[in-house]
Amino acid sequence: MPHSPGQEQPEVQLPAGRLRGATEGGIAVFRAVPYAAPPVGDLRWRPPQPHPGWSGTRDATTDGPSAPQMYAEGGDPVLGGHGSPPFDDDCLTLDVWTPAADGARRPVLVWIHGGGFVSGSGSLPGYSGETFARDGDLVVVSINYRIGPLGYLNPDGDDEGANPWLGDQIAALCWVNAHIAAFGGDPGRVTVAGQSGGALSTAALAGHPLAQGLIRRVILQSPPLGLDLPDPAAYRERTAAYLELAGAGDAAHLRALPWQQLIAAAAGLFARTATWGYWPTPFLPVVDGTSLKTHPAIALLDGAAADIDVMIGWTREEATFGFALDAGYADATREQVTDRIADTFGAEAAADVYAAYARARPGSRPVDVLMDLITDELFRVPAVRLAEARAAAGHPVWAYQFDLPTPAHEGRLGATHCLELPFVFDNFDQWAHAPFLAGLDPAVRDGLAHAMHRAWISFVRTGDPNHPDLPRWRPYDAGSRTTMRFDAVVGALDDLAGASRLLHGPARTSAQPSAPLI
Repeated sequence: MPHSPGQEQPEVQLPAGRLRGATEGGIAVFRAVPYAAPPVGDLRWRPPQPHPGWSGTRDATTDGPSAPQMYAEGGDPVLGGHGSPPFDDDCLTLDVWTPAADGARRPVLVWIHGGGFVSGSGSLPGYSGETFARDGDLVVVSINYRIGPLGYLNPDGDDEGANPWLGDQIAALCWVNAHIAAFGGDPGRVTVAGQSGGALSTAALAGHPLAQGLIRRVILQSPPLGLDLPDPAAYRERTAAYLELAGAGDAAHLRALPWQQLIAAAAGLFARTATWGYWPTPFLPVVDGTSLKTHPAIALLDGAAADIDVMIGWTREEATFGFALDAGYADATREQVTDRIADTFGAEAAADVYAAYARARPGSRPVDVLMDLITDELFRVPAVRLAEARAAAGHPVWAYQFDLPTPAHEGRLGATHCLELPFVFDNFDQWAHAPFLAGLDPAVRDGLAHAMHRAWISFVRTGDPNHPDLPRWRPYDAGSRTTMRFDAVVGALDDLAGASRLLHGPARTSAQPSAPLI
């Protein structure tokens, strides 16, 4: 039913029932819209089921609970927090922003939040779709899905219960396909975008048989494609450790526990699985050959995913997010870092690789070398390999690197993981809680945000990120390897990640048995 954007309480009729939203900043917003039944009781660790619907008109003006997760009052020194109460198992909802719930059939942007598979929410203020909806005439959807032990464990050990997080996201995409037209969106022009773990999810969805035909474009912001994802056998030991920490003998016992106890046990798994010099990931997607057939780094190369438009990028100093402010890493020795390099390059090459990293960053400390190594292994080099492979197959891909450093914390973070997010959304007022934005020059900040925000809008609308206020950005190809550099001065450079690409060539990294070499 059409409603004008000026209507204070826009309403939409869906097969499940009627929704009443709100108007915020001239944009119609519908919050906490259920896309699946609450995954509670026997439905814990089971595929999402259809929502039974509701009678009357459902109030959609207030965000619902986020997925259960660890929470610390006051947040952290980088983001200032990435999720806040209320939390609850009943979290399979999404938010929709639209200029008008009419028949305009606007392009659709679906946002999948990151958070290391353990934190975050689609309803975080920083992920508000208001700016995209208003500036780009888009319909924006941001989803909640199961995370942490509720999303990445399979205590039953069967195919049906594998990867609940992925089942949730597929269900949300199916909901968008079936219902977004009622909100003024075009189900045939859907771009899925995500950052960090959300970007890994986006890659997995793009190549998934159940999502075929539901996605036209993807934007991968800092996807950790270098993660070594386990198979069910490799993950079984971690599941057993979690059961022990939760004090549960089996899956039935685990289902009976309150979510607060499940999250408390998750904190213990961090300690048990942490390894020096590696990004902590106690919960991971599992490549089981059924629900997730292959590593997401490969999913975008073949089949239906080959024809999906792709934008991919990373920040220059991704790894500082997790390590630079850790006093234990600040005192790392050259010997410790060289030993860590040997895990990837072998003992004989480790000293030379350390020297190569040190030359690239004059005056670097051992921890700086470690940060660059982790950034390359987990983010930059796998992203470049994906761009190379798609370009070689004749499929367009647009690559970027976010380079603007933050002055926060005496500059120790540089262009850290997540720093591009407020620039992409161009909504710094919603990130006032985030310490990592302190000290940025407002003119530089706002100018760069305009360039990036408009590039994302252009890509969602056309598959090409170019716009009049951006230097020419060409697709990545094997000849020029064009990569857009987003910094105080924006420009497209050839082979921006060339040093990392060459250093991590297959011949040099044969000692690493982990993530796929695309």
